[in-house]
Amino acid sequence: MARPKLTVVGAGNVGATAAHWAAAQELADVVLVDVVEGMPQGKALDLMQARPIMGFNVEIVGANDYGPTADSDVVIITAGIARKPGMSREDLINTNKNIVAEVTRQVVAKSPNAFLIIVSNPLDAMCYVAYKVSGFPRERVMGMAGILDTARYRCFIAMELGCAVEEIQAMVLGGHGDEMVPVVSATNVSGIPLTELLPPERIAALVERTKKGGGEIVALLKTGSAYYAPAAASVQMAAAILKDHKRVVPVSAYLDGEYGLKDLFFGVPVVLGAGGVEKIIPLKLTPEEEELLKKSAAAVAKTRDELKM
Repeated sequence: MARPKLTVVGAGNVGATAAHWAAAQELADVVLVDVVEGMPQGKALDLMQARPIMGFNVEIVGANDYGPTADSDVVIITAGIARKPGMSREDLINTNKNIVAEVTRQVVAKSPNAFLIIVSNPLDAMCYVAYKVSGFPRERVMGMAGILDTARYRCFIAMELGCAVEEIQAMVLGGHGDEMVPVVSATNVSGIPLTELLPPERIAALVERTKKGGGEIVALLKTGSAYYAPAAASVQMAAAILKDHKRVVPVSAYLDGEYGLKDLFFGVPVVLGAGGVEKIIPLKLTPEEEELLKKSAAAVAKTRDELKM
């Protein structure tokens, strides 16, 4: 029986680390694609040479073209540029729109039945680009943001309480940006509401740190952005699809009336399994949380409109 095939487009820090996590879990054979000559091939070969040491047996191939990606089951798209000093937000959006559109066209031509997981920023807008260009049903196009933001939130709560991260159930919804909404009303530690364990000002501080989680790492690194956790989050999504895990996780999904939103990719809880986004789950929010979610949706809709698609 052939192993599933996972393609990762973009062999930079996030893409190469995703290939690493996926290979180490023996999730699938991995194809790493990048425009830089020799880089994906070198990283793939390096990972292949780690196999005898770490004891995993999958094939990892690097390529500058999409030939080896044919018949991929899942494709993780990390391609795009980071915003550089002096670059306007509009410049970033247009540059990445063109990159993601071209990558999507190439991927779809070789793998018409694949599931697309978008990691490129601005995340919710790039999901919209991939969805429009691919012509895929909405179940098969999704964005990685909510799992990462929720992992940060859970991590900060665990650090604050001195408890195991596994005990913390939480959900961060909304757009992948400063307007994201950590849902405090749905946050508990082994069934105990977070509000019973921490005072309001500490919870507010953790929520704020979560919203700025990516920026905190950028400020520390000075020469780039986070990649271990973003890569792990995208691989968790790929695993849920390839292994039909039926995980209930927040992802950027296409909404057609759910949460009162239409024609928008937005972070909401879904059931993620072999059918991709199998179900969008309505979550009861407090009036304050609903207001915050509306504000986040307005910011995401503004970016979508700037795409002019």
